[in-house]
Amino acid sequence: MNWVSETVAAEAVAALGGRPRLIVSGNHATPQTLVNAIDSVVPEYRLWALNAQLQMPDRDGVTLETSFVGPGMRKSQRLRYVPSRLSLVPVLFRKRARPEVVVVHTSRVVEGKVSLGAEVNVLPAAIEECRAAGGLVIAQVNRHMPYTFGDGEFSVDVFDYLVEADEPLVDLPTMAIDDLSHSIGARVADRVPDGATLQLGIGAVPDASVRGVTERRGLKIWSEMVSDGVLTLHEQGALDPDEPVVASFVFGSQRLYEWVDRNPNVRLLRTETTNDPALISQRPMMVSVNAALQVDLFGQANASRINNRIYSGFGGQTDFIVGALHSKGGQALIALRSWHPRADVSTIVPLIDEPVTSFQHSAVITENGVASIWGYSQEEQALHLIDHAAHPDVRDELYEEAVALSLVTPGSG
Repeated sequence: MNWVSETVAAEAVAALGGRPRLIVSGNHATPQTLVNAIDSVVPEYRLWALNAQLQMPDRDGVTLETSFVGPGMRKSQRLRYVPSRLSLVPVLFRKRARPEVVVVHTSRVVEGKVSLGAEVNVLPAAIEECRAAGGLVIAQVNRHMPYTFGDGEFSVDVFDYLVEADEPLVDLPTMAIDDLSHSIGARVADRVPDGATLQLGIGAVPDASVRGVTERRGLKIWSEMVSDGVLTLHEQGALDPDEPVVASFVFGSQRLYEWVDRNPNVRLLRTETTNDPALISQRPMMVSVNAALQVDLFGQANASRINNRIYSGFGGQTDFIVGALHSKGGQALIALRSWHPRADVSTIVPLIDEPVTSFQHSAVITENGVASIWGYSQEEQALHLIDHAAHPDVRDELYEEAVALSLVTPGSG
């Protein structure tokens, strides 16, 4: 372990030669100072990050790699998308994409240790594989990064280089909740009983869902990520005080980062744990809430692609849907608007053209109602989607398409 400047650390990466693979903290925890320094001196390299944000390097000589595409890679011609369930990304690092360099963003040093803070995710696996292969592990130490307990705590001796570089964390503003999001969130909330375990993402619908369950009691959190909605549940007394909040990464407001800092009731664990369908299924009354771009009359959801162009990826959706369906009293919910405002098209379609992300959910929820899916015949599923989830303007057309697809018999609608 050596304390060095970002220039020295970057030159050490350059000295490796060739075209090294760098795995870096993703989402809103990218160690930008170090990434920029490395990019300035390493002519060619492969850069792996989950949900990369807009400041990620994108130039000739850089191959962008990921299993979940963020805005910083989405439109790049240099993107190499590697499809994978998020729970299996660590296996990729071991078998197909072993890193030569891992660059992480950590908290200040506390009693000889640092924490990966807001972003644990797949990084422990990346560090282990990199060290096993004799690669470089570098930490950008930032006093603004919270110290979180769990699988992201590492002795400083794990790192070849430590670089002190303070960067304010991204402070995400609270999303405005419009009437449609409020309506969808309220329907989701109606299905959440006291004592349920929640997996929620970020966005207007999850935020509205959280607001709808603040009066519940004994709620538990087992999620891929958490945002300010979980802090709201804590402040309203909705969470089970005897159960830690479990997630793999966090992002939200500065207030959220202050809350998770050295909070013993928050545990950030590695993805292999949080996203393991077998472990998810052990959570009683697991309620998994995920979004989609489209749902078709066969109950299939596309949450990954637009016109065959990769938009995001599987993420944790496939892991949590399977886990929730096997949970005692569990539910796997897809929540979305019935009409896409930008594309000006229905999100409930006869048959998805793009590759399917997930299928066989418990229910599909829109502002128009709740379409029950699991346990019903294919005809009932299709009719539920048409009658209770689809926009009224396309219901007749969808019914005709359902007949043409032999999903429903004429006159059954």
